[in-house]
Amino acid sequence: MSAASVERPHDERPLIAEANRLMDRLPGYRVEIIGGQILVTPPPDGPHAVVLTDLMVPFMTAGLHGVDSKVIQGIGLWLETGAEDYAIPDLALVDADFRDHLIENNCYDPVCFRLVLEVTSSNWKTDLKTKVASYADAKVPVYVIVDRKHERLHVLTDPAGNDYATHRIHSPGQLVTLPDSIGAEVTLDVAEILQAGDVRT
Repeated sequence: MSAASVERPHDERPLIAEANRLMDRLPGYRVEIIGGQILVTPPPDGPHAVVLTDLMVPFMTAGLHGVDSKVIQGIGLWLETGAEDYAIPDLALVDADFRDHLIENNCYDPVCFRLVLEVTSSNWKTDLKTKVASYADAKVPVYVIVDRKHERLHVLTDPAGNDYATHRIHSPGQLVTLPDSIGAEVTLDVAEILQAGDVRT
């Protein structure tokens, strides 16, 4: 079943109107609305971008960017946590028919998201706490966090209410195979990922 776009005039959506004004004034910044609050994130550093590019490779090699699914950076995810809430994960794995699930403000229904991934920056608490609740509430099956602050990789699965029932933390030296539910076998090398994202190297 496809969700039809229900775009409303922005004067009926004061937070979205303000978020869009901020995006116009602050090119390169990420503007999201979570829990009824506007969050503004500065442009990421270079190593953040390197991590995302490196992470796309195993997904694409596994055939996840093709006929059945797409690997996309910066796609909007409509949230159920507030009347105007949406997030823009760093990376997402979505069903190939995601265009049929447009909700509003260039954001898509969570039903077409198989996985979301965040790489921490200065806003690391948002990725480790606020977005856990939001993505779980939206029933996104897998949430991966590249935690550059604490040098770990988090894999959260089995959304239950506003949390994930399973939260595994992985350290450098470990290989992590993501759940089969994403559609193919993807294994990540924690040390390589964290090294790519290290601002000191």
